[in-house]
This record gives sequence, C-alpha cells and structure tokens, in this order.
Amino acid sequence: MLSNKVAEVFSVLDAAVAAVGAVDWETLPAWERVEAMERLEAARRRAIACAYDVAAAVDRCDDTELGGVRCKLIADVLRITTREARRRLNDAAQLRPRTTLAGSPLPPALPATAKAWKAGLLDVEHLRVIQKFHRDLPVDINPSTTEKAEAFLAGKAAELRPDQLEKVADRLALDINPDGTFSDEFRSRRRGFSWSPQRRDGISIGTLTATPELRAMIDALFAKFAAPGMCNPADQSATVGGEPSQEVADRDARSMPQRQHDALAALTRSMLGDAALGQHNGLPVTIIATATLEQLCSGSGWAATGGGTRLPMGDVIRMAAHSWHYLAIFDKHLECPLYLGRTRRIASADQRIVLHAKERGCTFPGCDAPGYLSQVHHVEQWCRGGLTNIDQLTFACKPHHRLIAPGGWATRKQPNGTTEWIPPPRLPLPGGVNDYHNPERTLGEQDPTRDRP
Repeated sequence: MLSNKVAEVFSVLDAAVAAVGAVDWETLPAWERVEAMERLEAARRRAIACAYDVAAAVDRCDDTELGGVRCKLIADVLRITTREARRRLNDAAQLRPRTTLAGSPLPPALPATAKAWKAGLLDVEHLRVIQKFHRDLPVDINPSTTEKAEAFLAGKAAELRPDQLEKVADRLALDINPDGTFSDEFRSRRRGFSWSPQRRDGISIGTLTATPELRAMIDALFAKFAAPGMCNPADQSATVGGEPSQEVADRDARSMPQRQHDALAALTRSMLGDAALGQHNGLPVTIIATATLEQLCSGSGWAATGGGTRLPMGDVIRMAAHSWHYLAIFDKHLECPLYLGRTRRIASADQRIVLHAKERGCTFPGCDAPGYLSQVHHVEQWCRGGLTNIDQLTFACKPHHRLIAPGGWATRKQPNGTTEWIPPPRLPLPGGVNDYHNPERTLGEQDPTRDRP
C-alpha cells in the first residue's frame, strides 16, 4: 500500500487528469485547442520521465525486497514486454545522475538531454535520435566535442520534430568524423544477432550485425556451400560435399538469398548432435520438438521446440528421419526411469525430455525463457527431502531458480500438474502459474473459435 503522502499526490494527479478529460474541446476556439494540445503533450512527457524514474528506483531495490526479478516484475506490473522494460531502464540510466565507485556525484551520461527530458520538451523519439548519434560516434572523439554536440542536439530537439532532428544529427556526425574512421572497439560493440518474433506463417526474420572477421568467414563458407547446385532441398539427394554436377547446378532455380539460407541450414544441421559439442543441460545439442500422436499421424499442426519455436509438422517428420527419437509417455512409464525417488539428485535425460514436452520453458509467472535456457527444479527442494520424480520436477531459468530459498519464493504442484509459484509473505507480488509457453491454456473454454453446442 502507498503511504498517505504518496497516495495523496496520486489522488491529486488522478483528479487533474479527470478534470482535463472532462473539458469539452469543441467549445474552445482553435488557437486555444492548439495551446491546450501543446500543454497536455508537455505534461504527458513529464509524466513519462517520472515513470522512468520510478521504474529505475524499482530496479535499484535490494534483491531481498523484490526477489531479484525486477525487470520482469516491471514488465508484468505494467503489462509491457520485458524488452520494453529493459529499454526504459537503460534510458533512465543515461538520464539520471550517477556516482563513482567512491560515491562522488557525476552528472547524467546525457546531461543536457536529461534536463530537456525532465522539462517535458522531448518525446521518446527525440531521445532515440540523440542516443543513436552518441552510439555511432567513435570512442576516441574528444569528450568536450561530444558534450557540446549533445547540448546542441538537446536544444534543437525542443524546436524540431524527431525526423528533422535526425537530419541535423546525421549532418553533425559527418562534421565531427568527416573521414568515417572507426576503431576495432567501435565495430566490436555493434556486433550482434537477434530474431524477430516468429510470424504466424512460421517465418522468422534475423538481424545480423557482423564484424569484418565474421563476414569474411561467412563469405568463405557461402562461396562453397551457397554455390548453384549445393545444399538444394529440392534435390532428392542434396549435394553437401564435393562439387555438384553441371546438370544439378543448371536446374537450380533458387535465388542467391535462398541458396545462402539453405547453405546455413545445411551447415547448422551437420553440427547438431555432434559429440564434440558436448552437452547442454544434460542433453545433446540437438532440436527437441514436442508433438502429439494425432499430429504425427495426420502430418498437420505445429510442434513446439525447446527454444520456443513453432515447427510445422511436415518439417518435424522430415527432420525426424535423420535424428534420434525420444518418446515421452505420461501414463504407463514403462521403460524410461522417470521416477527415481531419492536414488539420484540430477534429473535424467528422459526426464528432461518430458519436461520439454510438458513445461516448454520456465514456469515462473510471466517468464519467457524457453526450455533450452531452463534448469530442472525440484518442486520440493532436494535438501528438504524432495524426490527426483517427474511429477515433482519442473523447469526454472537461472535467475528464477535462484529465488527458491527459505523465506523466499516457493513452488508446489497443482492437481492438474502445473507448477504454482508462491511469493514470499512480505512481498505483495503476484504468484500463480505461467501460461506463456502454453497459450492454449489461456484460451481454454473461452476459445472464440471453438464450436458451441
């Protein structure tokens, strides 16, 4: 519960917002409507700045206060994505005063921008332009030059639209670094790879920012494996070694991007299950896909992988022809040692396979960590007599697994087999089960597509 002082502040804010919302704008003259729109936008921006400050204050809470899951807690409470929560925290870190390790005060990383941000002069898009300008500058630029440029852009941001400010920022960057000289450290900081969310048709778009070294290695591999006739899935026996015949190369109708995609698929496939890669969480480095017997027999529908990817059943059947098979049986438990009691603490490979099929990912409420990035957790802790039985095991990612401790978070199995997380008594945090990896449970009886009698 909020203290009386803070609750009073929010009551005043709520009343003011309600009063503004009750104004009949149609009765005002045009010039007054424009001025009101400008004032309201400035108030909205100041409110956003305050919201970022509060989020940053939550992030600075001690682990014992909020259980060490601050970013995901912010996302759950505000009903935003964890990516957006992380972005807001990063923004707040650049816009608030800092301290040295010795405790001495330091100005914000973007001092002029922070001042304009607090005053409600900047939109989030203005902030993105200034952040990008700084991110793209070489690290060896004179600090005083950088500070003057940041102050100049913050001043112009109060006068220009974000798209206009971007033009000015691009021109200023050329003036500061006319030769376009960038260091190895600069290039290294920009490297990365990320997936877009999977589309409804199953396609994913990846964004690769490659260093010169990685680009050179990929170019060398593509020269061989993305050549016409190589790694063509349309061939009955795709050529993955040696050289394709001229006939095979001539009938290859794929585009260059398609050949490069197929080459990457072939190279990756050749590594899966390789003993030289060792194991990951007790299993070979391979694809774990979960499907029902009905889906396998009909060849339709989607399987769920341990990484959270939806895989068309046709792909699953084709891939299974060249891989090891695991069968997860939930009722008879005939041959796989799924119930180990107290004979061992570490879950077996069979049990991990079943958890991939059942849980699909971390079971902490709202957590989006897939099964590949989750650890096996005893619902009743092993040190307290818990059994290594499949109905007493669940998945938990590393950050949430660490929350399980005396006086901290606890877990228990529900009658339907789902895992319930119980917050510490001192924390007013939501517990419950996680349906993120099993959206069909969220639909349940409320599925609007289900035929009704």
